[in-house]
Amino acid sequence: MPPRPRALPTGLALLTVLTAQALGAAPAPAAAGAPLVDGGSYLLGSALDGSCLGPQYAQPAPGTPVLGAACGRLLSQRWQLRRTGGEYLLVNAASGRCLTLGGPDRRPATADCGSAPEAERFTVSRAPQGTYTLTVRGTDACLTAGPAPANRHCDNRPAHRWTLTRTEPLVLADPGFEQSSGSGAPTTGAPTADGSSATGAPTADGWTFTAHTGTATNNPHGGSRLAYLDAGPGYTVSQQVTAVTAGTYDLSAWIATGGAGGSLSVSVNGTAVRSLPLPEQSTYAKYTLPRVRVAAGDRLTLTIGSSPTGWVNVDDAAVAPSAPNDPVISSSDPEVVALFDWAKTKANSWVQQPGATGVLDQDENHPGGTGTTTYDASYWAGYPFRSAFYSRDFAHQLVGAHLLGLDAENKTMLRGFAASATDVNRLYPVWALNFDARSYAAIDYRGPDRFVRELPAPFELVQQAGEAFRWTGDRDYAEDPGLGRYVRNTLGPFIAARPGPVDNGGVPIPQATSRSIFAGTASYAENATRTYAEAGDAVGAQYQAYLAAATLAEARGDAASAAGYRKAADQLHTYVNSTWSVDGSQPGEVVHGYDTTGRPITGWGYEASVLMPVKRLLDPGPRRDGFLAAVDAADSGPERSANLEAYTYLPDAFFANHDGTTAWKWMRHIYESTGEPHVSGAMLNGDYPEVPFTLLAQTVQGLLGVTPDAAGHALTTAPQLPSPMGWLQVAGIPVGAGTVTVRHDGTQRSTVTNTGTERLTWEARFPGQHARVTVDGAPREARTTTVDGVTYTSTTVTLAPGRSATATVTD
Repeated sequence: MPPRPRALPTGLALLTVLTAQALGAAPAPAAAGAPLVDGGSYLLGSALDGSCLGPQYAQPAPGTPVLGAACGRLLSQRWQLRRTGGEYLLVNAASGRCLTLGGPDRRPATADCGSAPEAERFTVSRAPQGTYTLTVRGTDACLTAGPAPANRHCDNRPAHRWTLTRTEPLVLADPGFEQSSGSGAPTTGAPTADGSSATGAPTADGWTFTAHTGTATNNPHGGSRLAYLDAGPGYTVSQQVTAVTAGTYDLSAWIATGGAGGSLSVSVNGTAVRSLPLPEQSTYAKYTLPRVRVAAGDRLTLTIGSSPTGWVNVDDAAVAPSAPNDPVISSSDPEVVALFDWAKTKANSWVQQPGATGVLDQDENHPGGTGTTTYDASYWAGYPFRSAFYSRDFAHQLVGAHLLGLDAENKTMLRGFAASATDVNRLYPVWALNFDARSYAAIDYRGPDRFVRELPAPFELVQQAGEAFRWTGDRDYAEDPGLGRYVRNTLGPFIAARPGPVDNGGVPIPQATSRSIFAGTASYAENATRTYAEAGDAVGAQYQAYLAAATLAEARGDAASAAGYRKAADQLHTYVNSTWSVDGSQPGEVVHGYDTTGRPITGWGYEASVLMPVKRLLDPGPRRDGFLAAVDAADSGPERSANLEAYTYLPDAFFANHDGTTAWKWMRHIYESTGEPHVSGAMLNGDYPEVPFTLLAQTVQGLLGVTPDAAGHALTTAPQLPSPMGWLQVAGIPVGAGTVTVRHDGTQRSTVTNTGTERLTWEARFPGQHARVTVDGAPREARTTTVDGVTYTSTTVTLAPGRSATATVTD
């Protein structure tokens, strides 16, 4: 039975905190007597239940209701206090609009600042326990939590009291050394003479250069300048910053070296807390110091130390907020532990700080960018020398990001893409957005008739909205009107507006007729030798989009729409397996696309081939097995993909089709290739963001076989450990508002611990038909089910909070 629909809130309704684990706990009250800072950025937390205020669904339009929700990293929950006379304006950090109680019922909303000046000015008065009351100027209208109108005099009841928690990004001055005054000329192969004018004192732009260090222009990673350190002992480039607010951060820098022995380190209040030795590596690589905790007022110093034997070049230092979640792996196989731990640190280094000022439209044509903008909650998904995230990469990184608790980032980025699918853009989402989550990346968007677009991406974004809902249970994915409009348009008018030369007998499949990505292509396979009108990766994504849309419709109680989407998915799946993928002249082949003359395309199609099994588009059986074997052989042979990121789909393809051994083979290949040069020549393979995010997801979704239903407080596991991997455990897997620990010993024994606060229903599945099932040693009735052609023995266990259970099958 689908969940009952939730009525949209009409006042300052306080939402159930479904994602507290991922978004963070409620803010702590401000210290008693701490002065409010004019121009400071604050979270407004309710003393009633700790929720934070923000515009509903993070909408920027004036008149948007302002509601309470789980406190987190959303930029839309931050308010800048601007003093005007004896009162304050509260300006939303994401939209630039003011909080107002100016409506007829005095309910909080956003408005263009200055449109209702009296209703936008608040008197902020101290209240007990470090809280405040906020009263509209010249009235008794009090900012009030709950459904009651704000038309009563402020008093000390919790509904009237608010915490004002300062929240500012931790910022390095001149992180790319573009303004620093150090001078000199580093080399990329031999020590330089000391041409530095630095004296060891901080420059005007924050960096301190010792002797034998400086800045130059001959080998920048980004922009036009870099810092260098000559070979020799004891030379340093450093910067000290003071934390405005408490937090935990990952600090990183791009570094190239001519010899081993240099270092990257960080100290807090003069005490070293993290240090990383630097190997010899002449190509710039990103090095990260994870999880550095600071309190407000702490002095943090980032230091790059010289190598005794070779030059060191440094550029583009960065600070990322540490991921809210930190899953912990253990295993009998040390390689999977090393892989997962590397991926955690590397993935988190790509996260942006909401509220920070960053470069706009930086790319290989504009290495210094074209200006600056305020970054929203987001992370890198695409080339790290472009200040943007990409729809294709983001769709593939979403689950890995969720495992790190980056749900605010996922939601912000998905909303940005959905908002870009305008009538002007013909319902296509743009290919890439800057880190403000609203500006189109200029390198990929030249105008509404000339921007990069590939048919799988719009459908993958729909699929990932459903995937995010499955993991978080966050009803915004089902009820946000902007996301809902995007789903309906993509699976309706978007498809209908793209007919083509292939006759599909009435089955709606969008088509393209160009090989130019700026005119729109049918596939992700940009290196294909024939022009696709239809391709297997887009058709597979369309199939999964229908299923995701059905899940979201069921969540909001729209049974009719859910049934319609499931019918469309079944129709497409049946058509593909009976007709579309079948070439009568080559009965042993699987068609993975059609060209613009309507002829079927078989053989190796790169993404057009690989994503068909990823999206579970093919029926189980010898035909699918043969196709998977051909994919495995093709990406192992002379026609294999050139980019390592293309390989990140291979584990997904084999996990989705119940072959954990081959999937793990490709995971190992990806991890072992991270230190090799990327095909672009500008970085190492491991510095392509898609790589670590997907390895995280493949460990949990693939090897552990975790399938969540957060809204239903349920979880399914089905181990896919390869036989040499004796046991594997990941603790702290976020599902809904809580976390779980999952362990498999081989493929016949599984343990789940509910480390959340709500009861959890666990279905333990084991491949094969087994005679006996026990739970904690007690016999259970063995159920046999067939999923996608594979027989499983299963049992269901209810786990109270804090409880653990072990299910075992025997023959």
